[in-house]
Amino acid sequence: MKFYISTTGIKRVTISNSSGGGGGGSKGATVAATGAAVARGRLSSRMLLPVVLVLGIVLPFLFVRIAFLVLESASSSSCSSPIDCIGWRLFSGGDTSQKLREELTRALMEVKDGNSVEGGIEGSLESFDQLVKEMTTKQQDIKSFAFKTKSMLSGMEQKVHSAKKRELMYWYLASRGVPKSLHCLCLKLAEEYAVNAMARSRLPTPEHVSRLADTSFHHVVLLTDNVLAASVVISSTVENAANPEKLVFHIVTDKKTYNPMHAWFAINSLKSAAVEVKGLHQYDWSEEVNVGVKQMLEIHRLIWSHYYNNLKEDDFEYEGENKNCLEALSPSCLSLMNHLRIYIPELFPDLNKIVFLDDDVVVQHDISSLWTLDLNGKVVGAVVDSWCGDNCCPGRKYKDYLNFSHSIISSNLDQDHCAWLSGMNVFDLEAWRRTNITTSYHKWLKLSLNSGLTLWQPGVLPPTLLSFEGQVHPIDPLWHVDGLGYRSSSAHGEILEAAAVLHFTGPAKPWLEIGSPEVRRLWNRHVNFSNSFIRKCRILG
Repeated sequence: MKFYISTTGIKRVTISNSSGGGGGGSKGATVAATGAAVARGRLSSRMLLPVVLVLGIVLPFLFVRIAFLVLESASSSSCSSPIDCIGWRLFSGGDTSQKLREELTRALMEVKDGNSVEGGIEGSLESFDQLVKEMTTKQQDIKSFAFKTKSMLSGMEQKVHSAKKRELMYWYLASRGVPKSLHCLCLKLAEEYAVNAMARSRLPTPEHVSRLADTSFHHVVLLTDNVLAASVVISSTVENAANPEKLVFHIVTDKKTYNPMHAWFAINSLKSAAVEVKGLHQYDWSEEVNVGVKQMLEIHRLIWSHYYNNLKEDDFEYEGENKNCLEALSPSCLSLMNHLRIYIPELFPDLNKIVFLDDDVVVQHDISSLWTLDLNGKVVGAVVDSWCGDNCCPGRKYKDYLNFSHSIISSNLDQDHCAWLSGMNVFDLEAWRRTNITTSYHKWLKLSLNSGLTLWQPGVLPPTLLSFEGQVHPIDPLWHVDGLGYRSSSAHGEILEAAAVLHFTGPAKPWLEIGSPEVRRLWNRHVNFSNSFIRKCRILG
């Protein structure tokens, strides 16, 4: 007997008898047939597993596809029946997606071009969950979805707009109040002035009295009723001065602040520089000056009241050309100390050249070269050009302060001209006395009164720009960088460090907590936080 086995598997087995015979052929055929049947059974078992795997993958996707088409066709109006839609969409899925996109785009454009909102903004949905629930329960079409989405987004936009407007109002209101800590400081110092003889000692000290009218010294003028701010201005100037013994500070304040201001500088006296504190009640002015000051304050009050009474809700926008409206309503627009700068020659009749500093500045470098600056016969030296480029103003333009719809203004000035910066200025008082600047200032006030009080926005600078026109000498932009009291300042990094004087123009004064910590630290480093009065009133950096 012999066996023949194939190398690729047992597909055929032949058994033959070597001795031959007729019966042997019949037996071999029978065994061969049996082997073929076994091979076919094994082949079917091997193919079953891949088929099951393929069906397990395909059937779920097919089920989801059919379910989606059933739901989509149930709300469709383009098919005669859901079965028709299923049959048509099942074999043309790509075309369906394209058609759906086109239909959605058409509905959105139709809603965008429409002026009305379906159902009104008041009845709009307030969340995405509500939108989903509305669309699924009522089985609305794509156009209704677009209208409801527009209504919901419009409602949300109004809420955001209203919230920003309220936030801006609160921010400005926070900038208008006097912090409790500063009020405490004035009260404590006033009490100290009453009970402590040292707090009432003479300012300046007797050995420095001769410097007050000596034109060889560097005279700095401050008009302020803020004790803490005045201390920072003076301490920062002295600390950065090359020759602090050459400095003489003249502080003019009102009657209510005189005692606290005097007490502070008497107790915290400077060994090198001289400090004079004088109250307005101590000046013996002529009747003409007194009348002029009263008229000036009254006209400024009328301009402020007219502006306030004619404000509209749209003027309180958080952005755009009306963003300065709230700032124009600042109480500083009515402050006597701010408006008195036009009377500096009368306040200091013995001085020839002074540097004027606002109380919201901090000095970072030596400023002694300002007194030797040649103003070329002009009255005031001020920053006009900017460090930010040729077409960039350091502050604002004339059109931001003045009303160029009046021919009186437009015929005399260019609305795109840069306004010079006030707050750190060199004044040649001799040249000022030779001009009619103060008279021109009062002339413009009367023109505004006779023109319906609409020539300019409330504030100190607009009439000052008009009266000093042609009398300004530009100085290097790095002498004075302003705008640090706004939320976003264009000056950063190297510019802030290089500037001789930083000016916190804007609502966020450095003694308020609403200011930017990054720029407040430049001011706080000159506050004496170890002082007992500072600690008692909890003035924090």
